[in-house]
Amino acid sequence: MSATLFRTRSLRWRLLRWVTLTTIVIWSLAAALSYHQARAEVQELMDGQIAKMARLLLAQIHEDTAYLKRLPENMASLRGTKSRRSELPLEFQIGYADGTVLVRSPKAPGTPLTRSLGYANVEHEGKPWRSLMLETADGRYRVQVAHSFQTRDREALEIATKTVLPLALLLPLMIALLYFAIRRGLKPLDELADDVASRSPDNLATLQPATELLETRPLVSSLNRLLSRLATTLDNERRFTADAAHELRTPLAALKVQAQVALATRDPEESRHAMAQVLAGADRSTRLVEQLLRLARLDPLVQLPDPQPIDLADLAYTTIENARDAASAKQQKLTLSAPESGPQISGDPDLLAVVLRNLVDNALRYTPAGGHISVSTGLEHGTPFMAVTDNGPGAPEKDLPRLGNRFYRSSEAGGEGSGLGLAIVGRIAELHGARLHLSNGSQGGFTARIDWQVLPPAP
Repeated sequence: MSATLFRTRSLRWRLLRWVTLTTIVIWSLAAALSYHQARAEVQELMDGQIAKMARLLLAQIHEDTAYLKRLPENMASLRGTKSRRSELPLEFQIGYADGTVLVRSPKAPGTPLTRSLGYANVEHEGKPWRSLMLETADGRYRVQVAHSFQTRDREALEIATKTVLPLALLLPLMIALLYFAIRRGLKPLDELADDVASRSPDNLATLQPATELLETRPLVSSLNRLLSRLATTLDNERRFTADAAHELRTPLAALKVQAQVALATRDPEESRHAMAQVLAGADRSTRLVEQLLRLARLDPLVQLPDPQPIDLADLAYTTIENARDAASAKQQKLTLSAPESGPQISGDPDLLAVVLRNLVDNALRYTPAGGHISVSTGLEHGTPFMAVTDNGPGAPEKDLPRLGNRFYRSSEAGGEGSGLGLAIVGRIAELHGARLHLSNGSQGGFTARIDWQVLPPAP
């Protein structure tokens, strides 16, 4: 069962099977063509033999026809050569033009001599025969020579068999040679498979086959692209895991210190302060874990699973209403600038809500009390955009290119954070066919803007 399954799935056995079947079909067609060609040649040759014998028999006739009665016995008694299996028996009858038969061979067809001259197909004892009728120049005597079609077909089959049989005997040798030729031709695939199978899980270097054939080049290129993507993914995973462990170590250590302070102190006020710090640290750790889990879910995605039409103005309005209380707590002004009917885009409303919420939270965190935060949506040059602008301190110019990197925080910006918010925003924007732009205002402040546009293809 396993051997049969292996041969069914083996490319080598599949090629051998199809090549063998093709060879057998071609051999069968050649055998049939040889038989028909031999049959045609035998028919033409036998018609010539019939005509030659008929002329010889007519040339023997003269006025005294008594000798004709012993003609079949005399022909059978001739000596000098042995009868051969390939010798073709010809039957004949001789007589007058009026139909009177003077002599006939034992197996000759009883066709009347009065039939028309020339070749004809006649029936004798239920079998077809080939017949030729000739007469002398004076029209007095006639001779008919006939030959069985069955004998002709047997001779044609024998000729065709002698032609095709050597090929049939060589067929097993040809199949064996085909097998070794296919095995030799597929050796680069075996070498490629051995190269891949012998690699360790950590070896993701590109394949360098000894013989890169034209047929294997697309496979090698695809495998190399896959290995490159796997290497990049594993590097990202390792870096992500290391960064996450590093980021979680600090708040957990702080939690432990504050808990130890709360247990060690006898001052109720100091104990309450330590417990408040524990709760704040737990909130920060929870937020960090949520962001890490969100990134872990976003990274494997290639495209959105179920995009829906989204009105950016409605999305911005909902986000601002949810952030009113946080803005009021810091006496910050939160405004919306959007057309009545905002631009429509296709995407995931929950993910885009995360984008806008992260941008607004960043603005609320880094804008001082009494500041102004504006959320705007619309169309610019025919493409949708969504932006969050504040009048806070902005970010150092040297930090702008790196603010979207994971776990990166500006050293001069106030507030606390994990450095993952903008990375999440950039990843969600990428999934929506958009791009995140970060910039400082000419008069101060900071702008985070999402532009939907046609992006260049990924390398």
